[in-house]
Amino acid sequence: MSEELHITSLVVRAEPSLLASVRRVVASFAGAEIHGTDEATGRMVVTLEGPTQRTVLDQLALIEQAPGVLSAAMVYQHAEPLASLNTELTHVDPS
Repeated sequence: MSEELHITSLVVRAEPSLLASVRRVVASFAGAEIHGTDEATGRMVVTLEGPTQRTVLDQLALIEQAPGVLSAAMVYQHAEPLASLNTELTHVDPS
């Protein structure tokens, strides 16, 4: 079985007063990145990367259980073999 990379994007909604705490939880995961936050509404856009689907789903579950989190909704999930990420892409001129 070849190694894979799993990428999941989420929208997390938290109590605005606890947003900093939720940010720390998300930032504690290897492969996690916070792309944007709205302090007023407590919303964050997050991506999680990991070697298996189980890894990112476990991280999602931990985010959902973090104090102050109201919801964490998966928006997108992608997986592909690591070997394909090292393949050089070539541009084909359509003319």
